[in-house]
Amino acid sequence: MAKNNFINYKAMVRILGIIMFIVGLSMIFPLIYAKVTGDPAGVFAFSRCAVPTIIIGALMSFLIRAPRAKFRSREGYIVVASCWVLASLIGAFPYMLTGYAENFIDAVFESTSGFTTTGCSAVDGAVLSRSLMLWKAISHWLGGMGILVFVISILPALGINGQIIARAETPGPVMEKMTVRMSDSAKILYITYLTFTVIEFILLLFSGKMPVYDAVINTLGSISTGGLMVHPEGIAVYDSLFVEIVISVFCVLASINFILYHYVVTGKASYLLKDIELRVFIIIMVLATLVCTLGLVLQSDASFGEALRESFFQVVSMATTSGYTRSPYIIWPAVCQFTLLTLMFIGGCAASTSGSIKVIRVIVMFKLIWRGCIKRMHPRSVVAVKVGGNAISAPVVSQITVFILLYMMIFLMSSFLMSFQGLDMETTITATLAMLSNTGAAFGEAAALGNFSMFHPLIKIYLSALMIVGRLELFTIIILFTRNFWGRDR
Repeated sequence: MAKNNFINYKAMVRILGIIMFIVGLSMIFPLIYAKVTGDPAGVFAFSRCAVPTIIIGALMSFLIRAPRAKFRSREGYIVVASCWVLASLIGAFPYMLTGYAENFIDAVFESTSGFTTTGCSAVDGAVLSRSLMLWKAISHWLGGMGILVFVISILPALGINGQIIARAETPGPVMEKMTVRMSDSAKILYITYLTFTVIEFILLLFSGKMPVYDAVINTLGSISTGGLMVHPEGIAVYDSLFVEIVISVFCVLASINFILYHYVVTGKASYLLKDIELRVFIIIMVLATLVCTLGLVLQSDASFGEALRESFFQVVSMATTSGYTRSPYIIWPAVCQFTLLTLMFIGGCAASTSGSIKVIRVIVMFKLIWRGCIKRMHPRSVVAVKVGGNAISAPVVSQITVFILLYMMIFLMSSFLMSFQGLDMETTITATLAMLSNTGAAFGEAAALGNFSMFHPLIKIYLSALMIVGRLELFTIIILFTRNFWGRDR
């Protein structure tokens, strides 16, 4: 094999081992909970999964000695894709061993939904046991900020460049470095993430409406924008405006670019106020809330206060791709449903836990449309695409344009494939968007059932892959199937 074509397999295996080790350790928490609460099925499943996963992961991480060869983009993309697939496969076994999922395909769908923070289910007529729900909440939390963001902080010990992996892992068009070392930046991100988690947990406990278990599940589900709910009735079961506000606020906080929080802590709060993406994100949610409120008031019997309360929570849920529900939005007026569907396409901010296209890309897209209009009127004019007063480089503009086109192409192609199931158009299109945007909330039959069990097993496999593709921002997976990627010296 040519020297330029060398792939650092040992370094890749060590990283996969670290991922296995982290996933295995995370299973200890639901295992302990299952033992304490007397859940024999949970004890059996998590003991059979946690122990071998920890052992194998430890052996792969600490016994394999990788040469300090150059870690290139190719290895980075392969590692990122492999880690998410591996975590989803390992995380599926508890669902299978407890009997919750009748087959491994449903178990993989459930696990992938957890790690990608999509938060949906393909199992009909079954309720997650409390230990399984805790496991899914933990997988949400791990996948929210990205398991590999945590791993990046320890990669220097392996002699591996974390910037390569961060570029393939982190959601958003640009991954800024907050410090000189990428590993330090990853630590700051996770410290911020952990701090928000603790604060929200405390606030939910103070509400007086939630026991400790409910507070844990709702905290892990909202800070990761996974949208996991303890009760089938949704958040409305607590009948608490305070609870709804806390969950909504932290969903929004988790959907804001985490790099901005570093600026705030370091005394650069002006960056937060000047950030155009954040301002547009807030404006979008405010306008969407007003539209949905007016729609409910004019076309239903809801009072203005109740309509505002329901609209605010559901708009935040869709805009942050959390997928929470407070009321049956599938019976809302068409204008409200269309607004929510639009929010699912847009998503939150770059470098956050939310999914979908991202606000910054939408801003650049409209800037490009406006520039096209100007060029029509003044063909010889030179009009730069500016965001927040700063000109965006041509390569970045090109990447954003290609991403949006690819996103729509995958969405349309996936909707076409899903249509072979023979379901109605509303279910087909919104189910596709629910997976690709990692929102997990759909309309039509999927919303009526509260799950995606109606789909064929082969389509469920495709939907699982679609969740990972959406979580990893399309290119990380798509690029693996191109010939140039496997060429020399990538």
